[in-house]
Amino acid sequence: MTKQLNDTIIRAYKGEKTDYTPCWFMRQAGRSQPEYRKLKEKYSLFEITHQPETCAYVTRLPVEQYNVDAAILYKDIMSPLPAIGVDVEIKSGIGPVIHNPIETMEDVEKLGTITPETDVPYVLDTIRLLTKEQLSVPLIGFSGAPFTLASYMIEGGPSKTYAKTKAFMYRQPDVWFALMDKLADMTITYVNAQIKAGARAIQIFDSWVGTLNVADYRTFIKPIMTHIFTELQKNTDVPFVLFGVGANHLLLEFNDLPVDVIGLDWRTSIKEARAMGITKVLQGNLDPAILLSNWETIEARTKKILDESIEDGHHVFNLGHGVTPDIKPETLKKLADLIHTYSAR
Repeated sequence: MTKQLNDTIIRAYKGEKTDYTPCWFMRQAGRSQPEYRKLKEKYSLFEITHQPETCAYVTRLPVEQYNVDAAILYKDIMSPLPAIGVDVEIKSGIGPVIHNPIETMEDVEKLGTITPETDVPYVLDTIRLLTKEQLSVPLIGFSGAPFTLASYMIEGGPSKTYAKTKAFMYRQPDVWFALMDKLADMTITYVNAQIKAGARAIQIFDSWVGTLNVADYRTFIKPIMTHIFTELQKNTDVPFVLFGVGANHLLLEFNDLPVDVIGLDWRTSIKEARAMGITKVLQGNLDPAILLSNWETIEARTKKILDESIEDGHHVFNLGHGVTPDIKPETLKKLADLIHTYSAR
């Protein structure tokens, strides 16, 4: 039986007034939770995501422990890539490692397409399990954006400079756009399947696109993102969130896209974003490192964001990036309680 749904966050995403500022935390599922760490002693990330019952447990655990207003599906932005022919491994302490990096047009042409019901049925089964039986808050699905996915596929893994990716983009623009088209099609198909399975909101992580300047974003990325969100907005009223790290110089470009919500990292305040001309609903943006400080500092910084949030009226509280493994679960619970009680109106 489906539980009664608290849809506060969906209404906030759509710009409607709510009784309090809703919250969730990027990477709230896993990492800092002892129950998750125990599971990780036995299973890898990919193994957990291939087991719907286990994956649903990891996804709903922070909702039950922290009283946040949304669940975020436990998986990785790499999850759909094996289906299109990317040999990816998640290595502990490193992150995604690609064993067949993209170098040529031939490499791009070898990439296939995704059929979610047969290629990633476990992802969809997890969503159905959560939304039909287990959650009393909305489930947020997600996908990586083409630039961020491509950066791993070209670099072969994480990068600090993305020099190889940008050089590829400048040197082989025809191959770059062919890769973008492939990843855009995959993203559209993958996200639509998540929505059909029951996801009530979608966040697109363009985590590393902030490495580009505005001119390059407009040339090499914005047309692809416009296409993706235009296609995704058809025949659905599910809200879409776009998030990037270190991308404050791109916020006006994000604002042009057919998205509902823009995620802020900790570098840009709500007031600063509005002063720039950002009109969308905002999400963010407490620096996760603050949560390793004393409670007085955490409370003061949180209230400062909430004061701007309450004045603004179009905001969902989150962190400016993901929960780190050293953040205590009890701190996140206390933070969610503070957000709810302080913002109640």
